[in-house]
Amino acid sequence: MRILIIEDDRRTSEYVVKGLSEAGHLAEALADGRDALVHATHTPYDVLVVDRMLPGLDGLSLVRALRASGVQTPAIFLTSIGGVDDRVDGLEAGGDDYLVKPFAFSELLARVNALGRRPAVQAEKTVLRVADLELDMARRTVKRGGQKIDLQPREFTLLEVLMRNEGRVVTRTMLLERVWDFHFDPKTSVVETHISRLRAKIDKPFEVALLHTVRSTGYSIHAPL
Repeated sequence: MRILIIEDDRRTSEYVVKGLSEAGHLAEALADGRDALVHATHTPYDVLVVDRMLPGLDGLSLVRALRASGVQTPAIFLTSIGGVDDRVDGLEAGGDDYLVKPFAFSELLARVNALGRRPAVQAEKTVLRVADLELDMARRTVKRGGQKIDLQPREFTLLEVLMRNEGRVVTRTMLLERVWDFHFDPKTSVVETHISRLRAKIDKPFEVALLHTVRSTGYSIHAPL
């Protein structure tokens, strides 16, 4: 694998580069966060090893910037900052793993190898289609048969969840969690009400129904069988 080590401590950097090279990887190092951002954005690395305390741009900001620009290269933080909250910050910034110094190289190598074995992250679709129904995430528009359909924000999210699960049954509980962020049953008909409103907009004006109720289970959206 091609691995970039972003570490401003020279001894640590040389130690990690040497160990990864001996393990058969192509390892290179940079000490400045801003330089690393440029290289990691334009060079296809397999894994990034990132210190948090860096000149130019700190490690958290570096990984956040990479994720914001669409770079999904797996990243492991290798740092002396090891509190629980610090680990959480690293993972929430977009890191895939977190190892605290002092460390055993064998553990670092195992973690790097594990990250390298992960399947590549697929870019999330921004345009969803089911038969002649189209939902554009970027433009926040919905069309069926080329005809624009106006949805309320909650209806839009509901339709997105259903379309991302085309052909599969989405239960009421799943919809409560993903659309309303409810992790309990509110004992209301909120799901049924919104399904009815959505069906009136995407199905009733058209000849063929796409949104189906699966009795005692949930809902499914799919093209005609």
